[in-house]
Amino acid sequence: MLDGLVGLPINIRRRLAKALETGLLGPPYSDAMLRSVLGIRDSDTSVFAAVRELEELGISGPAAGAWITALDDVTSKTPKPDLVWSGPEIPGLHARDTRRVYEELIGSAQRSIWACTYAFFDGPKAFGLLAQSMDEKPELQVTLLLNIQRTWGDTTAADHLVRRFADRFWKDEWPGIVRPNVFYDPRSLDIGGPGGVLHAKAIVADNEAVFVTSANLTEAALDRNIEVGILFRDRTLALSLSNHFQGLIDKGLLSPLPME
Repeated sequence: MLDGLVGLPINIRRRLAKALETGLLGPPYSDAMLRSVLGIRDSDTSVFAAVRELEELGISGPAAGAWITALDDVTSKTPKPDLVWSGPEIPGLHARDTRRVYEELIGSAQRSIWACTYAFFDGPKAFGLLAQSMDEKPELQVTLLLNIQRTWGDTTAADHLVRRFADRFWKDEWPGIVRPNVFYDPRSLDIGGPGGVLHAKAIVADNEAVFVTSANLTEAALDRNIEVGILFRDRTLALSLSNHFQGLIDKGLLSPLPME
C-alpha cells in the first residue's frame, strides 16, 4: 500500500484522502466511482491500483483517509528531490530540464557556488552565466573543480601540462573579469596512466541546493544527450558535499590551478 499511494500525484492523493475520510468514497471501489469522485481517467492506472490495495487490505475508508493524511503531513516536511533530465522529452511525463536547473542555480546563488565537471567545451558558453554572476555579485565565492587530461603517449612533465592548461583556460576559456578558484586532481597527470580522474559532475549553490548529474558542461550534455540527475534543496546534504570538496583541497588531494 505504501508504494502505490506514495507514488500518486499529491493532488490526487489529497483528494482521495478527503473522499475516504468523509465517506464520499468507500469499498467496494468501482471504476466508475473512482472516476467520478477523484476526477481521473482510465489511463490513470496507478490510482486504480493503489485503491485496489486498500480494498485488499480490508482497511475502512475513514481509517485509510486518516493514514494518507498523516503520511502527507510527514512527507511534506521532508525535502523532495527533483529528477532532472537532458534529451528527448516524453509526452505526459514531467521532468526538470538540465540546462534550466543549471542556469537557475547559477543565476540565483548569492554567496557561494561549487561547480564540478569532468569535461567542458567552448568555455565562453559553458562558463558565461557563471562569469556574469561573479562580475555582478562581488560577494559571490566560486570554486571550480576541473579535470586536466593527459593525452595518450604524451610524456610532458605534469607541471608543464598544468601551466599549458592554465594559460589556455584564463586566456580563451574563462569569459569573466573576476576569476574563480580552480582546482584539479593531480593524479590525472600521472605519466604511467591516470591514478584517478576528477569525474564528478555536481553543483552546490549557497550551501542550500545540490545538483548531482551525469551531464558535463557541454552543449550536448545539457541539451541533447540522455543525461539524468537529481536536484536536492537540502542544507545538510549541500554542506556535506561542499565540506567534502573542501576537505579534498585542505588535504592537498586537489591542487590549485595557477591564477596567472
